[in-house]
Amino acid sequence: MIKQVGQGWMLARLERTSTFLGRAAGLVILVAATTLQASVQRETSAGQRDQIEETHRAEGEAILAIADAAMAGKTPPSDFPLQWQNDYVKAQRGTFVPFTLTIDASRLTKLSALVYVRARRRQTQDDSYAVDAIFPVELKSGESQTARISRGFSVMPGEYDVFVVMRERVDPATNKSRPKAAVLRQPLNVPEFRSGELTTSSIIVADRLTTLDEPVPVDQLAERPYAIGRNEIIPAADRRFRRDEELVVVLLVYNPTVTAERQFDVKVEYHFFRKGTEGRGEQYFNHTEPQRFNPALMGPGFDAASGDPVMAGQVVPLAGFQEGEYRLGVQVLDLLSGKSISRDVFFTVGS
Repeated sequence: MIKQVGQGWMLARLERTSTFLGRAAGLVILVAATTLQASVQRETSAGQRDQIEETHRAEGEAILAIADAAMAGKTPPSDFPLQWQNDYVKAQRGTFVPFTLTIDASRLTKLSALVYVRARRRQTQDDSYAVDAIFPVELKSGESQTARISRGFSVMPGEYDVFVVMRERVDPATNKSRPKAAVLRQPLNVPEFRSGELTTSSIIVADRLTTLDEPVPVDQLAERPYAIGRNEIIPAADRRFRRDEELVVVLLVYNPTVTAERQFDVKVEYHFFRKGTEGRGEQYFNHTEPQRFNPALMGPGFDAASGDPVMAGQVVPLAGFQEGEYRLGVQVLDLLSGKSISRDVFFTVGS
């Protein structure tokens, strides 16, 4: 059975989406050199507090120095693998970039670390950074020893280079061994969603969708960048699935044609193609029922004229898929203007 993600899944007004995403950009947790827990402040002497403050200050300086060296072309530390994935959605200002870092926690000595994110627009003479944030993380790994961290930031459309530095925290009491660190450089081509033309967010491939009792508090959005209104998307770690799993995709449709009477009419189609063997191209495999979005189906609380995005998507069981490589072709049709756009998702089904 194929389940649709759309008007039945959207339990909160989506005009709040851009507001939440815009706010999330300012919610990075800055690690100040004087940050101490109140209990530690009470229990430690002035000398011990000074030592901890100095350690925190040195940590901040060290992680910035690693980023500076990486930007200057010097060989960065690579004590453990650091992988990146991201999506793009419309923000209150600019474009919001939720991202996830994947770390092999078994390679770390400690599960407490600092992460520094720096983004700089390409071909600019400006010394300032579009993103310049440092935050602490406590890693949690499962049986696979793989830990994942999700955060997000907003930038204006354009081309950027993002540098991510992750470094183990330093224990002032046993500050002897060199903390392990790793650097990742990620190019980004950030799209524009405010041109007025029909477009979509990234197609987000998810592990699951969660309906929340209430929106995520503002002070938690930095750590939960895939929360949209009363819905939260848990992004998939990769694009490889077993036949006993489901393919879950979600997208937001922006800028459909809206008449003076606030009428709009959008159809979304999902078509699956399987890659042929021995270089035979691809073959049409299957499709789901198209989704339709208009005022009658979306309800009175939805207002496309004010910028509410249409949330669409599918939950597709993969039991009927043979092992192999597939392409999901998503076509969005604006039935009032006749315009259409296409998006692709490539994935693999294995045993």
